[in-house]
Amino acid sequence: MNVKIEESWKQQLQGEFDKPYFVRLTDSVRREYANGRCYPPGQFIFNAFNLCPFHQVKVVIIGQDPYHEPGQAHGLSFSVQDGVPFPPSLVNIFKEIEQDLGTPIPQSGNLSRWASQGVLLLNATLTVRAHQANSHSTLGWQNFTDAAIQALARHRQHLVYMLWGGYARSKAYMIDRQQNLVLESVHPSPLSANRGGWFGQHQFSRCNDYLSQHGFTPIQW
Repeated sequence: MNVKIEESWKQQLQGEFDKPYFVRLTDSVRREYANGRCYPPGQFIFNAFNLCPFHQVKVVIIGQDPYHEPGQAHGLSFSVQDGVPFPPSLVNIFKEIEQDLGTPIPQSGNLSRWASQGVLLLNATLTVRAHQANSHSTLGWQNFTDAAIQALARHRQHLVYMLWGGYARSKAYMIDRQQNLVLESVHPSPLSANRGGWFGQHQFSRCNDYLSQHGFTPIQW
């Protein structure tokens, strides 16, 4: 199957594309997009991979599934397109960065600037039906995105994995903590963050310190 995805990721994930689950997944996603509005727009489904090639990944941030309201999702976890109001989780992410690093809250919630620096903003499920969170969670995307995490685990080391909330933390078993930094916290959504365990964790400065120690350029958050 010819999948339009960035070449280095295509090489890593080629074995997935002809597996029965991926063929079923592709058919299901095409039907969903043909039968009603889904997000992100088709050209952005693999945006996380296209903007952050395999050998440039330094940080992995795992989300659950795309935003499901108009104009928000563009294939990067927690990110929204230019001019779109910040969702509550993104507000809390920016607040923590400001407290941690003194970086002012930006004008745009478009995190492509992170992706271009080596932050893989990976949703476990890459598509969603409009207005219905987690509506594509059973289509098979997680087999594919788990394969991406496992490829990084096999071939890359000294990466930083930011696992926010129980769902993302359930992926930790795939990661070698001896060879990578795993930063776990509650989810930045207000429901979780306001109970404690999100603010004041200094994850972003800890991430940059680790990257510097291992010869990587820190992220300009």
